[in-house]
Amino acid sequence: MALCSLNYPSVSTILVTGGSGFIGSNFIRYWLGEHPADRVVNYDLLTYAANPANLADIAGCAAGGAAPPNRYTFVHGDIGDYDRVLATLREHQVDVVVNFAAESHNSRAVVHPEAFFQTNVVGTVQLMRAAMAAQVRRFHHVSTCEVYGDLPLDDSTRAFTEASPRVPKTPYNASKAAADLAVNAFHRTYGLPATTSSCANNYGPYQFPEKVIPHFAVSVLDGRPMTLYRSSRHRREWLHVDDHCRAIDSILDLGVVGETYNVGSGVEVDVEGIADGILDLLGLAPSFKTYVPDRPGHDRRYLLDSSKIRHELGWRPEIDFEEGFGQTVRWYRDHEAWWRPLLKRLEIDETNWGTVAAGAAKA
Repeated sequence: MALCSLNYPSVSTILVTGGSGFIGSNFIRYWLGEHPADRVVNYDLLTYAANPANLADIAGCAAGGAAPPNRYTFVHGDIGDYDRVLATLREHQVDVVVNFAAESHNSRAVVHPEAFFQTNVVGTVQLMRAAMAAQVRRFHHVSTCEVYGDLPLDDSTRAFTEASPRVPKTPYNASKAAADLAVNAFHRTYGLPATTSSCANNYGPYQFPEKVIPHFAVSVLDGRPMTLYRSSRHRREWLHVDDHCRAIDSILDLGVVGETYNVGSGVEVDVEGIADGILDLLGLAPSFKTYVPDRPGHDRRYLLDSSKIRHELGWRPEIDFEEGFGQTVRWYRDHEAWWRPLLKRLEIDETNWGTVAAGAAKA
């Protein structure tokens, strides 16, 4: 897909913030494959959940391998550093910014809420200021279904639309909701050519093992039990990361500036089902499951109504959940060398929320 429908030439350089993280690195792989004439600048602070190994092969090619020269560049920087961002945008003559950079782990947000508001709100504002100064042609902000709050478990007919009120329940959700409002305000006040996408829970390769699917998978592969919250029937909507990348491409190609698009699969699986699916795929016994108290503010259910992007832009998810889930679990099974060094970065004890929450309140 090209950006010609927006009445300007196809993008030549796209800046991806948070490009060494899970979704960002998959998006960079996708974009370089689908847009062979384009250049990508990966702008990342390399915090604990980022991993340069996610793009080691691409970085190696850019440094002199078989890939065309100068198609991929890495810049180490904070989205909250206005001067650094602006200098990067100007030096590389960036046309489009796609903002994945965020603190995103709900559990960590309970312990360090200030970090989430600093990156997700203040950082996004500084990034937008720099994008306006550099006169980029499009700013796309990646958000989450969690900004809408949660849904009851006993009503399967309800889903969030783009017009649903934002009623976040956790520090992470609130910081992302605030960022969404800031993006909308910058579009309406200053004319920033922005679009936003709110996505369902992503899964796939290269996801940091604090998130539920890789966390469960690497735990049992390491011989440790899974830690399920007692409310293990809470449900999530699951979207393969490759389908998410295709959705963002569709929004950049055909989306209307100023609009938000929900990106979901419609496939709901509860946490118990995720755990059982991993055990089945790996041939392990139910004894690998153990239960711990719920995290404070634990959301019950998310489901997005994604009819807008389907009807207006023609996007559809292409990866069947059962197939994609199996491929993902087997990827973690086969890539121990990727995830094992990351285990020492896991910061949060999911088993003792009473003490953790009390400590965060006193900090």
